[in-house]
Amino acid sequence: MASTLDTIATGARVAIIRVRSLGDCVLTTPALELLHRHRPDLELGVVVEDRFRGVFEHHPAVAEILEPTVVAVRAFRPQMVINFHGGTRSAVLTLSCGARVRAGFAHHAGAQAYNVRIPRAQEILGEERTVHTAEHLASAMFYLGVPQSEIPRASLFAPEGRPEDGVYAVLHPFASAPGKAWPAARFVETASRLGMRAVVLAGPHDDVRPFEAFRVYRNAPLEQVKQLLRGAALFIGNDSGPAHVAASFDIPVVVLFGTSDPVIWAPWRAPNRILTSPEGLASIPVEACLNASAELGVRA
Repeated sequence: MASTLDTIATGARVAIIRVRSLGDCVLTTPALELLHRHRPDLELGVVVEDRFRGVFEHHPAVAEILEPTVVAVRAFRPQMVINFHGGTRSAVLTLSCGARVRAGFAHHAGAQAYNVRIPRAQEILGEERTVHTAEHLASAMFYLGVPQSEIPRASLFAPEGRPEDGVYAVLHPFASAPGKAWPAARFVETASRLGMRAVVLAGPHDDVRPFEAFRVYRNAPLEQVKQLLRGAALFIGNDSGPAHVAASFDIPVVVLFGTSDPVIWAPWRAPNRILTSPEGLASIPVEACLNASAELGVRA
């Protein structure tokens, strides 16, 4: 029986709707690579907000990066669209883009926009367990016709250059919610005992006052963040997008998980240690973080 991808013409354009979120964008890249390996003739256009386009820039699987507007996606003239976002906005883009084949997960609220409805990852993979986000997205490609195979590591590409010299660790001590953040004072103590220089990543509204003794990259462009993480010897941070960026460059990663499920959101296929506690992040001591770093071959 012919697969959905078998019906797509040679050299056709395929739009992948991702829209937003740093970690989600990074964990979409294994699925893109699987599709590109199987059908290198297809022109893949990723639909994403401008602030996250750096995830897909320079990626060999991506032919074009598209603004998440009806005008931009229609102008791309896709024969097929795959909606990985699942929100109302992406459903409108899916219906309006003019693609003959409209695919997305059947559990999406706007699944009526699809004429190819992708089942649960567990059904596609043939096993009942909690799946990682990278597996969930890759399973869509398997359902559409990519032969099942090992799911690759996330892949990002940084331009030449290093914003920092020598050996250093990158800390990301911030999170989107208080329940996902290890106390700032523990990050400071960890950094002081690592045995290497530490730099700090921060967003535009993060409170960086506890980290005045360190070089802080506040609201740095994503291209610079990629360069910084590519050259790092170690990443330590809360569960957040930068952890996935670091993992994409295969550097050792220590991630502290609060309210999120590490089975779903752990760094994908990179050397890592996950720290979590049923009593909450505040119960995790500095020694646990230092020991995790040592287990990854980075010793204080």
